[in-house]
Amino acid sequence: MREIKTAALVVNARSRRGQRTFKQACAAMDALPYPVDAHAVEHPRELEATVRRALAKKPDLLILGGGDGTISGLVDLMVGHDVALGVLPLGTANSFARSLGIPLDVPGAVQVIARGHQRRIDLGMIDKDYYANCAAMGLSPQIAETVPHNLKKLLGRAGYLGWAAWQFLRFRPFTLIVGEGATAERLRVVEVRISNGSYHGGTELVESASVDSGEIVVQAVLGHVKRRLIHNWVAGTFRHSSRHDEVREFRGRSLRLDTVPRLPISIDGEVLAHTPVTAKIAAGIIRVMAPAP
Repeated sequence: MREIKTAALVVNARSRRGQRTFKQACAAMDALPYPVDAHAVEHPRELEATVRRALAKKPDLLILGGGDGTISGLVDLMVGHDVALGVLPLGTANSFARSLGIPLDVPGAVQVIARGHQRRIDLGMIDKDYYANCAAMGLSPQIAETVPHNLKKLLGRAGYLGWAAWQFLRFRPFTLIVGEGATAERLRVVEVRISNGSYHGGTELVESASVDSGEIVVQAVLGHVKRRLIHNWVAGTFRHSSRHDEVREFRGRSLRLDTVPRLPISIDGEVLAHTPVTAKIAAGIIRVMAPAP
């Protein structure tokens, strides 16, 4: 593994918490034995350009601060660069950090970076788009695709939850098609998780998925009625054995997926694709700073 001598830090600091955390992270990184070129980015549209400029300086380590969507949206840029990824989990769910076993507080995450254990991991792919942890079909992308702009900012969490409840009333189970031609399987489902990591929405729902397994896992929650989805979520949250009921999993290096009707796909929280797609694994494609095994 490449020795860490220089690092860049890019933090999504559009919120007050992000700005506070940036200062806290910079203070914590003063103890690292190498210089850190730090950037706080207040406008998300500038994140990609900032990361590109940071990578152009050829750092040994790129530390990304943000939620799952931020990290997943920027990890594409690292592919092909000889640079390790450091993770500062600043989101709500932080599923990618959870899948790696990284502490969710800034001092703990910086300690993982400081100890310098590099782990080679896979990335998931939806067609040609790399992502870090989990993609999904079902209610969550329906909410993300339809929620009015700035609703949460204007009405707070209650407004967002109200919109989610409205979308649940409108949500309907759908048909998942795995494979092509005569061998394709058709299933009636209420949710589909396309997982590189075991966590989804901050809860460990796809326990058979691992960031270094070399396979993508497609987990389908079976059902003709949407209450199956509520049952699966609650059972998963409380680690009840019934979370495995009415669940079907497919795994492999590449799986062709379609739905009836055609549906949006959220990739680590952002709607970035629509069915049909090919879900793939890019095995061992990047290095990440992770807790020692």
